[in-house]
Amino acid sequence: MSTAAIIPAAGFGLRLGGEAPKALREVGGESLLVHAVRGLKAATAADLACFVIAVPAGTEDMVLKQLEPYCEGAHLQVVAGGSERTDSVRAALELVPVDGIDCVLVHDAARSFVPVEVIERVVAAVRAGAPAVVPAVPVTDTIKRVDRDGRVVDTPDRAALVAVQTPQGFEPSVLRRAHAGEVAGATDDAMLCERLGVPVQTVEGSEDAFKVTRPRDLLLAEWLLAERTRS
Repeated sequence: MSTAAIIPAAGFGLRLGGEAPKALREVGGESLLVHAVRGLKAATAADLACFVIAVPAGTEDMVLKQLEPYCEGAHLQVVAGGSERTDSVRAALELVPVDGIDCVLVHDAARSFVPVEVIERVVAAVRAGAPAVVPAVPVTDTIKRVDRDGRVVDTPDRAALVAVQTPQGFEPSVLRRAHAGEVAGATDDAMLCERLGVPVQTVEGSEDAFKVTRPRDLLLAEWLLAERTRS
């Protein structure tokens, strides 16, 4: 059995700025999307056989040509994404083969430098029987819950909080069932599984799997890439 990877990369990243879609912004001379695909492919224990990338309409051929050198041995498909993340994942999921795939990863292109061991932990947990798996790191800030007027309502126990990352891994039929239901307001695919009552397992994430969202995140990405190159 093999793994399929879905990368929703159709967003323009308004907070990041610039003219190019966020996933096509460059770090070290290569796009975030290239870094993300290459990182997934490096996780050899995941047995990645299929990549489906959802991109802004009109960029499909360009992205296909850009990514082909990094997907050797795996089937690559590029599809136009939608206005919402869930639209993009759903469009990509329709192209994932039904047979021969025992794990589907959904990965943000903006988390381009997730370590190989995190990817492989997610896949291993799905193959061990978990229907939905997310990498997570402890929350270090004190978190406040506020009302619509900005007044603090309470302070959740930080020990019970984690920040989740991607790739998130799923048993294929679970992910399809999750996207067949109500998706409004969902910020990740695990949330859709939670709505179905599907248990979501966490595995250890990594600080290196940060999300490039704002301009200074690009500086951190450049530094991280330089550190990895030196080592």
